Amino acid sequence: MKKLIKGIIDFRQKSLADYRAKFSTLALGQFPDTLFIACCDSRVVPNTFASSDPGDLFVVRNIGNLVPPYQDELHSHHDTAAAIEYSVQFLHVSDIVICGHSECGAMRPFFENNTATKLPLTENWLKYAEPAYHRYLNHAETSQQLTPHNVLSQCNVIQQIEHLKTYPWIHEQLHDKKISLHGWWFDLATADVHYYNNQTKSFILIDEESENIFATL
Repeated sequence: MKKLIKGIIDFRQKSLADYRAKFSTLALGQFPDTLFIACCDSRVVPNTFASSDPGDLFVVRNIGNLVPPYQDELHSHHDTAAAIEYSVQFLHVSDIVICGHSECGAMRPFFENNTATKLPLTENWLKYAEPAYHRYLNHAETSQQLTPHNVLSQCNVIQQIEHLKTYPWIHEQLHDKKISLHGWWFDLATADVHYYNNQTKSFILIDEESENIFATL
């Protein structure tokens, strides 16, 4: 907590003057163009590696950057559904990014034999990653450069995009080409971000050469 308080004080002393005009405008309303769904892992900070300003991203964070399919959302986990609905239907975002990352703790249980879990709520939540595990098992082009749980993390990004497509308003806007879905993967060790290329069926480093290429699914 002391670190957080010090951070607030440092922000007031060193950065607030630069942001005051920005926040004054944002107080009148928010107009983000991107819904960013990321893992709540403390090491993953979208606004840092994407160099985005306040008001740019409408962020949803949960364990494993998961998106329960629409029918499941109607009966449980309303927070994720409400955020997706609000950002698409009310804020009219034009892009949705699912961002996974390396060394994701939500992926490791699929490779560990822990029969006696002490985290029943987490275990129940991770059922939405099970289709990604099946995708991983059937993945014929597994990268030899990544560990299995990191390959699963990338498969999970692709699978959660498929879950997004089950939402009727997203399906409709995809059909009308009013919205684009993107898969990103953040490598903790290098701080590099990769995007999923639907044509090559692979994750490619986002750099100067790929700046104008979007992973639209």
